[in-house]
Parts: sequence; structure tokens; C-alpha cells
Amino acid sequence: MAQIRGGSEITIPQQLEQSKKSTKSLVQAFTALIKIGIVNSNLITTFTGIWLAMYFSGLSFLSNLHIVFYTLVGSALIMAGSCAINNYYDRDIDQLMERTKNRPTVTGQVNNFQVLTLGIAFILLGIVSLMFTTPTATLIGIVGVFSYVFVYTMWTKRRYATNTIVGSIPGAIPPLIGWAAIDPDLSTVAWVLFLIMFFWQPPHFLALAMKRVEEYRAAGIPMLPVVYGFAVTKRMMTIWVICLLPLPFYLFSLGTGFIVLATILNIGWIVLALSGFKTKDDIKWSQRMFVYSLNYLTILFVAMVIFTANWN
Repeated sequence: MAQIRGGSEITIPQQLEQSKKSTKSLVQAFTALIKIGIVNSNLITTFTGIWLAMYFSGLSFLSNLHIVFYTLVGSALIMAGSCAINNYYDRDIDQLMERTKNRPTVTGQVNNFQVLTLGIAFILLGIVSLMFTTPTATLIGIVGVFSYVFVYTMWTKRRYATNTIVGSIPGAIPPLIGWAAIDPDLSTVAWVLFLIMFFWQPPHFLALAMKRVEEYRAAGIPMLPVVYGFAVTKRMMTIWVICLLPLPFYLFSLGTGFIVLATILNIGWIVLALSGFKTKDDIKWSQRMFVYSLNYLTILFVAMVIFTANWN
């Protein structure tokens, strides 16, 4: 069978193919809208917070799967909702940047009112999900949403070169949510996880800012390399990376193996950061820093789980 449309014949297989393409396009738009990469990476750190809190509390992982579920779902929803609102608010400057000009809020693929509604709905559902854990985890989740949406996105991002530092606060909250869902009395280990995430973010995002410096300049976003140049940016990135060096030693209870691995990762990153002062290609160096930072975070937090896996 076939349908006649506009003088041309459309077969059922063609209709199915068009339907598949449309579905794929909608899925891609949705994942771009909620910044699925950010959500996924933060869920790793949230899970690590849950796992380590259980490890130090002597709780069974399998006996607390319901808490794990509510925490991960709640965290994913508030992060996805916050990112959707970020896309909604930044649609005017996103169209000026090559990296973001194809976001669905820029292309018009999605209705802006629907984006805002979706973002708010996700945040509310996420908060409700976290309420099935502990009040502390719920409160921390709300603080994360407020600091990302209002303090970072709406206030500092377009005004101050320190916006990356401000944005590092909500970015460091996921492991705290995970920990607080199990143990509301946040221990030193929980705050060390927070500090690792906090110190990790400036060199990570400043590396991206160096690579995309002209795009940020065109969009009028006062990123550090735009305002102060590459030399100052590289010095600041190196300082932040060095700040990570002592933190694994506060996690001595995870074992010598973890401390050795984390220290090797930190020294490797410091060496790479210092090489930036001699490089002739700043953009290529910033790309290496960016890739290293992604691998660093994944390896470090997965290692925390692996080195404590024998407990359960």
C-alpha cells in the first residue's frame, strides 16, 4: 500500500523509515536538552557517594536498593531539570557559539515554554524522589538546583570571570547527595569527595574555555581566557590541579592501592599542566587537559568503588 502526498507516492517502508528518523531526532533533542553527558558523569559521583557511605556505615548494598534507586532517580531528575532550564535561559547566547548553536532551544526544535515546564517538572519530581531518602539529601539537592540555576546561570555566568568557580559548587554536590541519602551526618570523607569535585572543575572547564575562547568572546561570556588571556588561565589551572594532590591522603581508609593510583593520576595531571607553560600550541594543550580531566574523574571515582568492593 502507498499514500499519495504532494504528487509523490510514499510507501509504508518509507513511512516507517521517516518515523524512525523522527523518533531518533526527538531522542537526540531530549538528550541535548537535559545535557545527558553531564547527568551521566554526575550520576557516577552520586553513586560513589552512596557506595562509600554504605561502606563506612557497614550497611548492605542489596538491602538498601530502594534508597539507591530513589537517590539516583532524584539526582538525575534535578540535574536534568536544571540543565533544561540552563538551556532555556541561555538560548540567546547559545546561538552565537559553534558548540551550542544546534541545541534544540536554539534551532526551535522544541517549544521554549515546554522546555521551561519540563525543567521545573523534572526538578520537582527529583525533589520528591529525594524526599524518600533523608531530609539532608533533599536539602542538599535543593541547594544544588538553586546554586546552578540562579547563582551560576542567571547571575554570575554572564557577569564575572569567576563564574567557573561559582559553577563548581553545584557541580560538586552530587556525591554529597549520595552520601547524605545514606548517612545524613556528613563525614570528612564526604567533604573530601566534594572538594575533589570542586577542585577538578575549574581546570576542566577552563580547558574547554581556552579551546572555545573566540566563541565565548563572541557570546560576551567573561570566561577567564577571554578576560585575562591564556597565560593567566594556565597559571590558575595549574593551581587548581595542584590543590587536588593532598586530597587522596584523607581517604587513607580506602587503602594504599587507591592512594597510589590517585597520586599517580594527580602527578600526571600536574606534569601535563606544567607543560602548558612551554607549549607552542595552547589550543592543542587545552584539548589534552580536557581529555585528561574526563579520564581522571572517571578513573578516580570508579576506583573508589573497586577498592572497597570486597566489603559487600
